[in-house]
Amino acid sequence: VQLQASGGGLVQAGDSLRLSCAASGRTFSNYYMGWFRQAPGKEREFVAAITSGGTTTYANSVKGRSTISRDNAKNTVYLQTNSLKPEDTAIYFCAASRAYFGSRATYYDYWGQGTQVTVSS
Repeated sequence: VQLQASGGGLVQAGDSLRLSCAASGRTFSNYYMGWFRQAPGKEREFVAAITSGGTTTYANSVKGRSTISRDNAKNTVYLQTNSLKPEDTAIYFCAASRAYFGSRATYYDYWGQGTQVTVSS
């Protein structure tokens, strides 16, 4: 499966942003999907994940501010984040896994190219 993330940009602290990740292929609904992010000089970190049926899990850093969702008919997964903070600044990646639901990046099989989110204070 190929993944294409979009929706990033430059926003101010307190703003909201919705990222999208479009997947190719006809078996999108079979994949667990996740969002990760990587800030300059830091390791890639987990943000959120969702099963085909809509079960979700979040990193503590975004819990209550972010919502991951998916539209299997459109082969797209979304990440809505409200009350953005400067520390949310990072490149955001979407990822797909055939058999894993969780926060460990090494278990995801496919990755998109990333979309930059910059939050100014």
